[in-house]
Amino acid sequence: MATKDSSADGMQMRVMGLPPSTPVSRDDILLERLGKRPVLKRNFGFVTILGFSCTILITWEASLFVFLSGYQNGGPAGIIYGYLVVWAGLLSVFVTLSELVSMAPTSGGQYHWVAMLSPASCQKFLGYMTGWLTLTGWQAIVSSSGLLTGTLIQSLVALTVPDYRDNMQNWHGTLILWAVLLLNCALNLSFSSVFAKFEAVAFILHIVGFFAILLPLVIMGEHKSSEEVFGTFLNLGGWQTQGLSFCIGILGTAFAFLGGDGAIHMAEETRNAATVVPWSLLAGLMVNGTLGFAMLLATLYSTGDITAAVAQDPHYPFIPLFASAVGSVGGAAVMASVVAAMTFVAATGCLASTSRVYWAFARDRALPGSDFLRRTGARTRIPARAVLTAAAVAVVLSLVNVGDATAFNGVISISVAGVLGSYLIAVALLLYRRLRGDIQEPDSSLSSSSSSRAGFNSGSNSGPNSGGVTNTVGSGLTWGPWRVRGALGVANNCLSCAFLLFVVFFSFWPTQKDVTPQNMNWAVLVTVVVLLFSVVYYVAWARKVYTGPIIEVRP
Repeated sequence: MATKDSSADGMQMRVMGLPPSTPVSRDDILLERLGKRPVLKRNFGFVTILGFSCTILITWEASLFVFLSGYQNGGPAGIIYGYLVVWAGLLSVFVTLSELVSMAPTSGGQYHWVAMLSPASCQKFLGYMTGWLTLTGWQAIVSSSGLLTGTLIQSLVALTVPDYRDNMQNWHGTLILWAVLLLNCALNLSFSSVFAKFEAVAFILHIVGFFAILLPLVIMGEHKSSEEVFGTFLNLGGWQTQGLSFCIGILGTAFAFLGGDGAIHMAEETRNAATVVPWSLLAGLMVNGTLGFAMLLATLYSTGDITAAVAQDPHYPFIPLFASAVGSVGGAAVMASVVAAMTFVAATGCLASTSRVYWAFARDRALPGSDFLRRTGARTRIPARAVLTAAAVAVVLSLVNVGDATAFNGVISISVAGVLGSYLIAVALLLYRRLRGDIQEPDSSLSSSSSSRAGFNSGSNSGPNSGGVTNTVGSGLTWGPWRVRGALGVANNCLSCAFLLFVVFFSFWPTQKDVTPQNMNWAVLVTVVVLLFSVVYYVAWARKVYTGPIIEVRP
């Protein structure tokens, strides 16, 4: 703890809870203006946080997982046009999220933004509910990413040892999921500088692996005609119209882009976060979107007998499609192993982001056991308890998969509705404040090193000389150094709201008109249960201790 010091620098450091010998960075000063004490180490720069963004999204890999969903509701043409719709819609959403993270680059992300933007009468409640949506959505992503890795490894074994397919059990995949989580924890609990380097290496694998799969498909596979790929629509779900089937099939593509806000929750560990995180979000979306679209086209042109592939592997039909395209089980196993490795990397990043949501929410006394969860390691400054808690919850949830895979899929179905629902609340409130003119220009006393690019404002940050806290509960609102100005910004916020409403609405629909317990989309039930629990917990306990984002320090 700092000692008394009459100098201005000593006073500044003492307010921030840092020893006088510790240099105070620009990022720490700006975080202090949000009322938050700098705790985590800033080991991520632009390249490493870009790698983190790309390897959580893993869009080209995920497009292989969700291929069947779009194929059943939309067909080859529906998958292509649906992909373009989702990519364009999420570009609009990510631009809006970039504006928000530039205003308040904190690990809390959506729930902090909702609390700072909401009318005073509902700041606490809306912020709290958004926090629970974000947390449960991300917790579901941790569980689903671990399960994807585990069951994909099972399918790899079945490909190379065909006799195993008759002996596959749910608990096999669950045990592999536990092993994946154990390794995820080990990487997350290493020094944060090591973790940042791991993400940079994973980014290289993400790019190299793309070409390692794309080139064999393009060169060795038999190709369909463009008319078959771009002109074939299917409605295998039995819906009343092809348009409705198309809208339902889009959900699979939305899942392939899920997790884009992962870098946001690492903002307090990123240097120059107010500008670096926004650019990394958009660069990651463009890189992943481009790779995903190319992989999607290559897969659609190279697909053989899809019915036979589904019969051989109903969970991951892309694996037998690989084998058919390259004419080799060994080659297909190598290609699928690259995808499995990237799902493991994504699971590692998802655990990191989820733990930061736990930690940030606990820092504001919003969770049971907040005093326990908000602690960080004295040497590593990593929220280790939050990491272990997120992993432990995923292990507990995975026990459901041992008894019934359908029930487990129901539990984790909140991932899309939870995360995108939290986006929707934050984006709608930003539009509300923007139209009212409640957000002020940043203070010009502390100029930013970033320059204006492509119509975006990358001007000055609101510096410490502007006085007092900003962009938190009970304070004024100030634009960050990254935003879209004028009518273009308003139009983009409107587009973001419309797209999110569309996707969240269809995220609750089943894939087939004739609903059974096996094909039922349980997201609506799980979401309602989470919201009801949040309301009851808020009324019974949280409203007495949770006051919104706590102002820990004042400049």
